[in-house]
Amino acid sequence: MELWHIIVLSIIQGLTEFLPISSSAHLILPSQLLGWPDQGLAFDVAVHVGTLAAVVWYFRQDVWRLAGHWLGDTARGRIGADSGLAWAIIVATIPAGLAGILFEGLIESQLRSGLVIAASTIGFGLVLWWSDAIGRRQRGIESLRWRDAVIIGLAQALALIPGTSRSGITMTAALFLGFGRDAAARFSFLLSIPLIAAAGMLKTVELIGQGEGADWLSIGLGTALSFVSAVLCIHLFLKFLERLGLLPYVIYRLLLGGLLLLMLW
Repeated sequence: MELWHIIVLSIIQGLTEFLPISSSAHLILPSQLLGWPDQGLAFDVAVHVGTLAAVVWYFRQDVWRLAGHWLGDTARGRIGADSGLAWAIIVATIPAGLAGILFEGLIESQLRSGLVIAASTIGFGLVLWWSDAIGRRQRGIESLRWRDAVIIGLAQALALIPGTSRSGITMTAALFLGFGRDAAARFSFLLSIPLIAAAGMLKTVELIGQGEGADWLSIGLGTALSFVSAVLCIHLFLKFLERLGLLPYVIYRLLLGGLLLLMLW
């Protein structure tokens, strides 16, 4: 890839991984509009590593605290507030993992069309707006229960449909359950850690199996730029979430989906 391609695609990945606007919808635009070549599996691994490092670093205190309490409370055979949240993250990750294993073939063969991505971008964008409009937004992340984790986890499984947006659908479910915007976003970000890690490991195993040669400049630059853009994205999103709400992202999704439909037409 050219240097310009690496910079743009890395920033796109870093931003869209955590904003509720669908990364898959954005990543098809350069190839459709500009005729850019596929970035390759090694580059996909690099930007996954960058975004994973970003969310772990940004929430490092939470991750360290939750992991410590989870290990300690599990060894003692009890569940406290922090270990309960850690278990909730684990439980909420299971549906998407199972769905990915069971429906990988269907997703790859039937659901990666531009029409599906455009329809999902618009449809789930409207559902996001609905959840933000009618949600009570009274619950904090400390009130999350097993039932909430299962429901949010089932919603996350829908993100396997290209155009849905993993962060968007998990925040949508949390808002419907009465969580505040900040609580919904924070749980969504923490929930992304095991899923991004698993996706990155699978891509790494696939890369090793293919025996591709490594372009270390692309890999290093892609990792660094996706890390920086993801950290800035998370920080600014949480900072302005209560002030701006989710309507700007809904409007953006409708415009993006409309553009994709126009391109297809």
